[in-house]
Amino acid sequence: MSTASIFTDFWDQLVEHDEQGLFLVLAGFILSFAFIRMSTRLMRSPKVPWWPGSVVSESGVHLHHLVFGIVTMMVAGTLGFSTLGASPWIEICAFAFGIGAGLTIDEFALWVYLDDVYWAEEGRSSIDATVIAAAGMVLLLLGFTPFDFDTSSAVEIAGSIVTLLIVLAMVAICFAKQRLMHGWVGFFFLPIAIYGASRLGKPSSPWARRRYGDRDPAKQTRAEERFPLNRRTDRFKDAFRDIVGGKPSEGVAAAQQEAIAATREAVAEARQRAERVTHIDRPPDR
Repeated sequence: MSTASIFTDFWDQLVEHDEQGLFLVLAGFILSFAFIRMSTRLMRSPKVPWWPGSVVSESGVHLHHLVFGIVTMMVAGTLGFSTLGASPWIEICAFAFGIGAGLTIDEFALWVYLDDVYWAEEGRSSIDATVIAAAGMVLLLLGFTPFDFDTSSAVEIAGSIVTLLIVLAMVAICFAKQRLMHGWVGFFFLPIAIYGASRLGKPSSPWARRRYGDRDPAKQTRAEERFPLNRRTDRFKDAFRDIVGGKPSEGVAAAQQEAIAATREAVAEARQRAERVTHIDRPPDR
């Protein structure tokens, strides 16, 4: 079997199940994220000074690639609706939408912190958000759905509503315990969400702040022992983030502390100068 026939069969399977649009969104998403991460890392590297830099206007305004991603998604979404699903425009729009989504989620940390933390420790959340979003699209592509809402009878509708509430409750508990991947995957596969919801929350999670601590010191201690600093899983995650997104620079907190220290030094220096001037202008005692 030739390579061309393999791709043809694969595409035919997607078309048969009406999944070609989702696949193209996923493909555009991964390709654009990979390209923009490669581009920003090359811009950061002194070994390739010829690589184009950031887009900065004459007035000094930095246009983040988040802006281009949002515009691309808006255009692709509008054109996609206007074509009413006509091929090949719907496929083109789906691919373009994925490209815009990849450019946008690469700066997910900017959404959260409202600051340019791309190379800071806080910027690692963009990698996590990308993995979670890609995992969700892959699960949908594989045929996983959060739940089936059956409307054939009143009993089935009630059962579907109860199932939905259980799924949302388990996912919410996972997120409150900072078990994000358990919650996201569990949204499509309920047993994973139930497992994550029944396990200990991370010691710094909202769940732990409300239910552990002084209210339940034993569980707080167990959570700290279960999730120690620099545990093996966290080191693996950090290594993966470094490979994908590059090593971070100093975080926002460190930068703020440095700015505060510099401000204090400047104030102290200005005060010393003012005291020297005052001392010089003061008439001698008689």
